[in-house]
Amino acid sequence: MPELKLAIDAMGGDNGPSVVIEALKNSLKQDTTTQFVVVGDEAILSSLFSQFELSDHPQVTLVHAEQVVEMTDKPGATMRQKPQSSMRVALDMHAHGEVDGVVSGGNTGALMAQAYFILKPIPGVLRPALMAALPNMTGGRSYLLDLGANPSCDSETLFQFGVMGSVAARVLESDKNVSVALLNMGEEELKGNDEVRNAAQLLGQSEHVNYIGFIEGNHLFSGRADVIVCDGFVGNIALKSCEGLATLIIDELKASLTSHWLYSWFFKFLQKRTKKSWQRLKPDHYNGASLIGLRGVVVKSHGSANATAFESAISHAIKEASHRLPEKIQDRVESVLLEQH
Repeated sequence: MPELKLAIDAMGGDNGPSVVIEALKNSLKQDTTTQFVVVGDEAILSSLFSQFELSDHPQVTLVHAEQVVEMTDKPGATMRQKPQSSMRVALDMHAHGEVDGVVSGGNTGALMAQAYFILKPIPGVLRPALMAALPNMTGGRSYLLDLGANPSCDSETLFQFGVMGSVAARVLESDKNVSVALLNMGEEELKGNDEVRNAAQLLGQSEHVNYIGFIEGNHLFSGRADVIVCDGFVGNIALKSCEGLATLIIDELKASLTSHWLYSWFFKFLQKRTKKSWQRLKPDHYNGASLIGLRGVVVKSHGSANATAFESAISHAIKEASHRLPEKIQDRVESVLLEQH
């Protein structure tokens, strides 16, 4: 298998390049083969390389970029005004075949816009989608898309999300029998708007998708469906609501169990006994939304990600690139288009 090479936009995100370089150092402890091209301000990154003892690492290369896409920049303006940004340089390298994927924690809108115009969509794909993994009650993962790339979608776009998500889950989880569901306001056939009901009809008629029907929000984590499809408006709110609730529960639990020494002792005992479960449920381990439907691998890290979370995004990108996910999605989309005609 050819050696993988990833480009990392080191200047994006709320916490700065120090988090990115720390995450990279942790990734290198686990991965001894992947090559990493770190893109950003050479002066800042050289100092961090020295701090984290990466200056002479054989798997790491530094590429200078003069500009930075800020979190407040307008997506369209970054294309015209910042052609030498770290984000743009990383995506250009991917488009030219110099790297196999890109990881960035930068401005989401700018990343999606630039990736769309630089890498181009897979032929036949109407719109790329943001997809993320969620822990479920079976001990595995479910995949939710779209997460905000497309605030509104027609039925054909939702259908394609189901097709692409099915391929991604099958590849990433090594599962041949992937189930697909549409997120809706009820499970009855008459519930939901026209676009969702029409998408259900398209999915149900396709031989390439194991469609199981509608599910409601309370089944996002049940494991009933391996792939859950919705438009970006619904998906983004659902995901952010779940993240907020998880943070609230964990913070309240910690506050309650550390308010007295006896509770604190019990909490530490409980943590040791349930460490594996706690680790599996931590949002950091699921950081990294994949922009699927493009002719390349692009993984978006959460802007406020810490080093552990950014490391997870790097791992996602390595897995997608090693499995050549865009090519497999393209093969399936071509088959579906032939089926429809």
